[in-house]
Formats: sequence, C-alpha cells, structure tokens
Amino acid sequence: MTYRELRRMIEPVYGKDEARAVTDYVLEVYFGLSRADVMCGAVEEMTAVHEAELLRIFARLLDGEPVQYILGRAEFGPRWFNVRPGVLIPRPETEELCALIVAENKDKAPLKVLDIGTGSGCIAVTLALDMPQSSVTAWDIAPEALDTATENARRLGANITVERRDALHLEAQGETWDVIVSNPPYICNNEKKTMERNVLDHEPHSALFVPDDQPLLFYTAITRYAARTLSPDGTLYFELNPLYADQTADMARQTGFTDITIKEDMYGKRRIGKLRIKSREIKN
Repeated sequence: MTYRELRRMIEPVYGKDEARAVTDYVLEVYFGLSRADVMCGAVEEMTAVHEAELLRIFARLLDGEPVQYILGRAEFGPRWFNVRPGVLIPRPETEELCALIVAENKDKAPLKVLDIGTGSGCIAVTLALDMPQSSVTAWDIAPEALDTATENARRLGANITVERRDALHLEAQGETWDVIVSNPPYICNNEKKTMERNVLDHEPHSALFVPDDQPLLFYTAITRYAARTLSPDGTLYFELNPLYADQTADMARQTGFTDITIKEDMYGKRRIGKLRIKSREIKN
C-alpha cells in the first residue's frame, strides 16, 4: 500500500484536497509519521500489523466516520482533546470564541466562568488553563459529554467543575457569574441538506439541531438565565448561527441586554456574539 493509493482510496468521499489532508492527519497523529517520513517511503515500509491497522482506519473513513472519532481525539488550539461518538467534535470557529474571551478577560481579577453545553469540555478546559486565576464551571445534560469533559480536564490538568444541568431549564438560585459562554445547538433541521454526510451520520443531533420554528430555542433560555445571574460587569458570549445573528441580537435586547457586538469568524461569517447589560432592568 502506497501513500498515493491510500489517498485515492478515500477521494470519492472527501474529494482530492481533503483526502490528502485526512491521510496526512491519520499518518501524523496515529502513526507519528511526518510529511518528510512519508516522502521517504515510510508508508510502504510499514509492518504488516501497522498496515492492517491503517487499512481498518481507512475502511471507517470510507464509511464517512469522522477521523476524530476514529482516532479518539481532536485538535483544539494548542491542545488535543479526547472525543467520542455522542460528543460534538470541536471546531476552529469555537477556538476563535475562546481566544476572544481570553484576550478580553485574562488580565482581570479572579472571575467566575460558566460554560453551558460543554460537550468535550474544550471551551471550559481552555479557559481554565488560559485564565488560571478564574474558577470555571461546565454544564451539560448528556452523560457522554459529562464523562468526556471530566476526562479531558483531568488529562490536561484543568481545574473545572463539571455538573449535569439542562440548558433549557435553568433556574437562577442566587449564583453570580462574571462570564457565561455557550456554543449551543443552533442548526435548523432545514439546513441538513447543505451539511456533510460525516456530520449528519455520526455527530450527535442533540448537540447540533433545533426545530425550524424555534431557531433561538437555546439562545433564548440561556440569555434569560444570564440576564439574572451575570455580575454588573459580566459578559455573555455565544457562538452564533450566522443566519440568525440579527434575530439573536434582537431577542437579547428584549431580554435587557443593551451592549451587543457581533463579530465575524475567519470565514467572514457573523459567528461570535458578545452581550452585556449596562442597566440591570431585566425583562421577562
């Protein structure tokens, strides 16, 4: 089996450019082979055991299974996070969200930070490690997410508190947060036709989709909770569905938020929302 044969094996599923990237990713992450190693014939010189394992991986790739699930980990910023089926795979756009929060808050006094819908824990762990003066809590409802976030925090040495809470049924009980962040489910079911097969067939729909007639389902619930629990100088950060960025901002204004900024991501999409309340007049 040659490198070219491997790459061409999955081209029907991924296309030429992505097939090359996925092949390089598997060889580097799983087998420790650099591009230079590959160019020097490392694939052709693999042992029979390693070649058999490589072919098993590529058979799963041909079936559309995300490479991150196959390898059991995903890159997020400078760190690797364990991932598994049932837990959303971290995206580069979410890295930008974390980078913004860190840049705006790392030099502030000790903060209380809440990540709602933590999934793999990539946001909570990143903020805990990059803002070590802060106390970070992570909430999710899915057992797979709670286990994975706890595992990633322990493995990466992040001190976070992981708790089971339902983002759609959050009651304020006297707690106060300086930063609340969430990357909630925000893709409407009618958007499925534009999505890749590996996402639709393998990633958890509960972490991705909302009903067509309730595109702001999670944003509304979280915004209402944040309006009651943010400190006077606190900030709510969202990863947004660009199709509903303006509607999200309007909903937040109706809830009492008066300082709202929407930022574009690396692809020019309106992806990050930053919300603050200048006055404490909170609307139901």
